Amino acid sequence: MSIRSQAELKHLRAIGKIVRMALDEMTAAVRPGVTTEELDRIGAAVLAKHGAESAPPKVYGFPGAVCISVNEEAIHGIPGSRVMAAGDLVKLDLTAEKNGFMADAAVTVRVGDVSPEADALVRCAESSFRQGLAAARAGNRVHEVGRCVEREVRRCGFQVMRELCGHGIGRTIHEEPSVPNYYEPRLRARLTEGLVITIEPIVASGSGQGQLQPDKWTVRTADRSLAAHYEHTIVITHGEPILLTAA
Repeated sequence: MSIRSQAELKHLRAIGKIVRMALDEMTAAVRPGVTTEELDRIGAAVLAKHGAESAPPKVYGFPGAVCISVNEEAIHGIPGSRVMAAGDLVKLDLTAEKNGFMADAAVTVRVGDVSPEADALVRCAESSFRQGLAAARAGNRVHEVGRCVEREVRRCGFQVMRELCGHGIGRTIHEEPSVPNYYEPRLRARLTEGLVITIEPIVASGSGQGQLQPDKWTVRTADRSLAAHYEHTIVITHGEPILLTAA
């Protein structure tokens, strides 16, 4: 969506803040021995406390409040009985809705001490997001965001999972435009003032190829390498974007 009024921006800021609070509470609860189902309940409780709802169950029928993916699982992991162990990487990806407006964010959380490779992968997801954010200015082409993300990921020695992209958001989860994490010259559309999008690098320590699992939701790396995910919902301006889901 493109914001047309201060009232719309206020609603988006409100749901962005709730998403951030839910992710922060879940992050604080991550430790060895906790299950993904327990983390999901924490996220759902924060949403309910603030009058918000998880969007994926409403829009797509997803069987959980939060997409929780572990290690080689990149996105859309279904919460359940899986128990966290030291060394795991846990991706918490939450899209929520309140008053008809949606925001989406994700973070990769280290469970205790992780390997140097896992730590570098998490840092790469975050630094590549920042590089993409620097290109997210009104007047720039969409493909400049992806170019900056991919350049940083390659500098770090990892690979973008090319089939997984950022997107427009606001009134529903996935809106135009698609925001790839790589340079796609055919995407010549320009970012415009007030446009609401997500930037979300999803990176892998291996080939970057993804594979849909039998549950029809979870996407993991085909070679079972580690994956990391970092995401914010932003509003495009002529200067610094507005980060709706930041602390």
